[in-house]
Amino acid sequence: MTEHLKIGVTGGIGSGKTTVCSIFEHLGIPVYNADNRAKQLMQEDDELKKKLRLAFGWDVYTKDDVLDRAYLAKIVFNNPPQLRILNQIVHPAVFQDYAKWVEEQASLGHPYSVKEAALLIEAKSYKELDKIIVVTCPIDIRLERITKRDGIRREEVLKRIDNQLSDRDRLKHADYVIKNSTNFSLIRQVLTLHQEFLKEIGTSKSIA
Repeated sequence: MTEHLKIGVTGGIGSGKTTVCSIFEHLGIPVYNADNRAKQLMQEDDELKKKLRLAFGWDVYTKDDVLDRAYLAKIVFNNPPQLRILNQIVHPAVFQDYAKWVEEQASLGHPYSVKEAALLIEAKSYKELDKIIVVTCPIDIRLERITKRDGIRREEVLKRIDNQLSDRDRLKHADYVIKNSTNFSLIRQVLTLHQEFLKEIGTSKSIA
């Protein structure tokens, strides 16, 4: 066992994984948002920027050296080979950044930390974690939530969902499942897992 547990949280678009992670944060648990961090690294990491320019052209960054997300999105949207190249460039940088972040959280004495990532399974990064939580949510709730949040049509939402891994495939890798629906309390589910993780850390320390 390890004295610092690395917990992964994933789920489909609109499943509520960010809400779940915010509850962990309110409990004092540090959360690493892989998607947000990837965006920051693509803007701040000079080596990563160099690789992106070589792969997608100088115009991937504006004259002011700002990542042109719309330009990049047009290149990789509905183009699996180009998307694969993008992921092969960005994911390793995020892996390294996360590893450094975890060491910092452990050194600060946090019993466990949480990594939120939409592509946790697809990027194979779940393999570096101790426990995986998959957040599920009924499709109708997800559709309503995303159309309101992103201001896009139902058809576009369905296309995004179809482009992602299915819940069935995600659940194959799950150690825990959090059900985000009106019949289940998110807070209660997170609190239960929080206590379980703390108990596991306590057991690990007593064994050590």
